[in-house]
Amino acid sequence: MIKVLLVDDHELVRSGIEALLNAMDDITVIAACDCGEQALELIDKNPPDVILMDINMPGMGGLEACRRILNTLPEIKLIGLSAYDNGQVPRQLLRLGVEGFVSKGSPVIEMVDAIRAVMSGKRHIRSESIQASENSIFAKLSQRELEVAGLILQGKSIPDMADTLQINAKTVNTYRYRLYEKLNIKNDVELMHLAVKFNILNSEILN
Repeated sequence: MIKVLLVDDHELVRSGIEALLNAMDDITVIAACDCGEQALELIDKNPPDVILMDINMPGMGGLEACRRILNTLPEIKLIGLSAYDNGQVPRQLLRLGVEGFVSKGSPVIEMVDAIRAVMSGKRHIRSESIQASENSIFAKLSQRELEVAGLILQGKSIPDMADTLQINAKTVNTYRYRLYEKLNIKNDVELMHLAVKFNILNSEILN
């Protein structure tokens, strides 16, 4: 039986996915929660085989939660969930080492297939999703730079960003100026204009 931990901040989504997965003969949802912080606590008590991780959540967010899980328990298989399938999200997940990505608009069977695929040692991320991301200027940024950009666009202060990412303020500023250089911009206002232009202001990759 494949043990799954479901992490999503929307109760209706969690309930629906949990019911569908528990109807499978070889899959069981052992726990469900609404944030990355709680997910880290749950895996310490009862490690799952697979984690379905919503990428856009309050607090540390899905990407940071994935990073921490992979650093401490790399044997756990991770599948990112997103309402967006714009290429940037699966591309960054691949960089982290996440094995799968499923759009929330996909059929249920794709989520089931993804769980079974990662458990058999395969990846489940469509190549066309990765390809699409290469057309965005934000594809130039590293995963950390994207996270900093997202926090800037949320209006976070330098100390808040440092606390969220668990790095010091000097390092935050280093990433900040590095992303400015790569995007050929000078300030946060120009970053906002770029995010609007490329239609990723509300994308999970920047939240």
